[in-house]
Amino acid sequence: MTQDQSKLRPQPGIMDIALYVGGESRIAGRADVLKLSSNENPFGPSPAAREAYLAEAGALHLYPDSSHLGLREAIGRVHALDPARIICGAGSDEIIAFVCQCYAGPGDEVIHTEHGFGMYRISALAAGATPVEVPERERRTDVDAILAACTERTRIVFIANPNNPTGTMIPDAEVERLADGLPPQALLVLDGAYAEFVPGFNGSCGLVEERENILMTRTFSKIYGLGGLRVGFGYGPARIIEVLNRVRGPFNLSNAAIAAARAAVEDVGYTEYCREQNSLNRARLQADLAGMGVPSDPSSANFVLARFKSAETAEACDAHLRDAGIIVRRVAGYKLPAALRITVGDSEACARVIDAVGHFMKARV
Repeated sequence: MTQDQSKLRPQPGIMDIALYVGGESRIAGRADVLKLSSNENPFGPSPAAREAYLAEAGALHLYPDSSHLGLREAIGRVHALDPARIICGAGSDEIIAFVCQCYAGPGDEVIHTEHGFGMYRISALAAGATPVEVPERERRTDVDAILAACTERTRIVFIANPNNPTGTMIPDAEVERLADGLPPQALLVLDGAYAEFVPGFNGSCGLVEERENILMTRTFSKIYGLGGLRVGFGYGPARIIEVLNRVRGPFNLSNAAIAAARAAVEDVGYTEYCREQNSLNRARLQADLAGMGVPSDPSSANFVLARFKSAETAEACDAHLRDAGIIVRRVAGYKLPAALRITVGDSEACARVIDAVGHFMKARV
């Protein structure tokens, strides 16, 4: 019996999703590749996190704690948050997916900014909702444009602060104005994947605690150096966290991931070291690139958005960097064809980038 395959159809919105393409990591024929395309921590995870991960090797046959209580309590201690209002996920991507699954669907709209993280659109479409793109102002989140785009169909508004791939930020006062201006049925999601790179910034936790319409997401993939383990968390009103936990798989984090993440967040000295090194190397990278005629907006993250005079120049520079064994991120897909996103590496990596871009720019004169 031959089955009629034409009747096997995915849910509406699924086929509108362009497959996500991560940062490249290999160049054929090169053994000295410098990967600066995924905003990874060049120093890796805390030694304490490595030890905690290895210590779990003897317990691979055991299911993890579904409540993530120990990790939630550690996050709460370090960030001064209520552990009962924390949900843990396989990276902040999973939290974003939970939010769309729970609060958006066919007929609903999900707002994101034009240069915002690609997973906002993908998760909205996966839930059957309609993504609505709002323009930014000089590569910065435009609160007025977002509020103007809101309708009775708006259910979720995503902003990253600092933003990816621009590295720009808006102050808490603007975030507060946005939250206060949203329609009553809309949830504001603050993506704080890069919040730890900003000295003294808590990811707008205070605003989350004061309001019932804000959820914050964070990740262990960036400053904590655990991208390979996929750990993130969300923090928000208890009633929203309770809803999200209804769709969360009971064992979405492994024992090793939980242990490593707990050790990483508790090693505040190592986190501070990584933040300080990033600030120093980022300032040097931005200043030297600007001196060559390659400007970038002030970045609050662990990358810079290097801007060129044209898309052709950006493409040519990318090709030159690849010839030098350096992989950065093309961001034409984020509607920034004349730019390259460059992860801030250690001092040696930054020097290598500066040297390569310098040779390229001299050759263009």
